[in-house]
Amino acid sequence: MLRFNNDYNHAAHDKVLEAVMNSRNGSFAGYGEDEWCSAAADMIRKLTSCDDAAVYFLPGATQVNFIVCAAALRPIESVICADSGHIFAHEAGSVEKTGHKITALPGSDGKITAAQIAEEASKYYDEGEKEYLTKPGMVYISFSTEWGTVYSRNEIAAISEVCKRYGMLLFVDGARMGYGLGAEGNDMSLEAFAELTDVFFIGGTKCGAMFGEALVIVNRQLQTGFRSYMKQNGAVLAKGWLMGLQFCALLQDNLYFEITKKADEAAVRIRESFRQKGIPLYIESPTNQQFVLLTDEQKSRLEEKYIFEFMTRTPEGLNCVRFCTGWNTTAEEVDQLIDDIGRL
Repeated sequence: MLRFNNDYNHAAHDKVLEAVMNSRNGSFAGYGEDEWCSAAADMIRKLTSCDDAAVYFLPGATQVNFIVCAAALRPIESVICADSGHIFAHEAGSVEKTGHKITALPGSDGKITAAQIAEEASKYYDEGEKEYLTKPGMVYISFSTEWGTVYSRNEIAAISEVCKRYGMLLFVDGARMGYGLGAEGNDMSLEAFAELTDVFFIGGTKCGAMFGEALVIVNRQLQTGFRSYMKQNGAVLAKGWLMGLQFCALLQDNLYFEITKKADEAAVRIRESFRQKGIPLYIESPTNQQFVLLTDEQKSRLEEKYIFEFMTRTPEGLNCVRFCTGWNTTAEEVDQLIDDIGRL
């Protein structure tokens, strides 16, 4: 069985494993206060052209998401996101557990617009009796989104402008940052994220690392005391250097961006093979996640050899499924899947 159900089903890229093995006889400071985390943070500051950014390494994306919200928001403040946003749909109420309401707006292909955000924020800032409402304090978006789409620079700039107008923070979930940056037609960059947002993270777990995410805090007010929030919520690893050295390995010689772009290209090949077969797409995605509509028979036939993810059933009785490539997906695996799609 070949896995196309996620992008974290292999241990790590060979360069990451090599770096871990090469460090096995070394002795390093704990809790992220080591030379590897320092070097990786410097690499990220250079890539973002943001010398005063605070960079922290956390074990997983859910921890990043709820800790950022806990650290950034006052008790009366809430988060605006898309109804497909990970914090709303996939994290078991982690943000709500910190005491903050999530206001989910109906997304279009996983994205929300500046106009939607402004309309929602206006309910508090421009209308009504504020003591009866939570105060929108943050906007959360994902890049790439849960549906494999990417925001353009203009879209994020417009959202950023609304956030500044109402004094809200802009937070970008970058669990699949590499796949978003590598997508055909993408015009965002790490420098642009540092320019337009308050805080974002660069995903490692889904992009070639064993585990770990690199959080980049641009907003100086949010930097204050952030490590205490990490410690309080169990996100400061004693062996923190393991995350730092992984990011050093991934960011060296552009590896992170090359392997994620390769996964996008593989996914596009799969997408086009479905299209040529006349199988409809559920969403037009340029990244490593592809969503197609299969009949029960087509789904059953592909399930004989492949593991992929069922998403939803349409009113017409078709199955929306996700095929997800990753940094580890081989050309041979893609060729085999394409051959079998052609035989449907």
